[in-house]
Amino acid sequence: MNIAFFLLPKNDVVTVTMDSTLRQTLERMEFHRYTAVPILGRDGVYVGTVTEGDLLWYMKNSDGKVTFENASKFYLREIPLKLNIKPVSIDADMEDLINLAKVQNFVPVVDDMGRFIGIVRRSQIIEYCERFVSRNTGVPGM
Repeated sequence: MNIAFFLLPKNDVVTVTMDSTLRQTLERMEFHRYTAVPILGRDGVYVGTVTEGDLLWYMKNSDGKVTFENASKFYLREIPLKLNIKPVSIDADMEDLINLAKVQNFVPVVDDMGRFIGIVRRSQIIEYCERFVSRNTGVPGM
């Protein structure tokens, strides 16, 4: 099985850049109802993933300097990321993808230059495994 089979392409993924403001990031996440989104560099390279927790802890630890009202004055590049959401290469094998999906809700996928090309959602892998198991056990829905 090829990773590309599961890939949600970059065009269909909500992303932010290091130049996005805290407010823009919060609003995008709220609008799309996501708890985490990939961060891309100017050249399209995957930089990391920002989570709601990263944003909330940044605001909390600012001693009142950062509020929702002034969140457009703070940039994502200033916010420390608590989790290291690792990408996988499009050429990686399924075992690498599954190992990352065990601990991440989605796995960013990059090309050989480190440029972001999409994500694989953990739910897609689970659905595939469910179909595989039900075919081999003969139990519908299992």
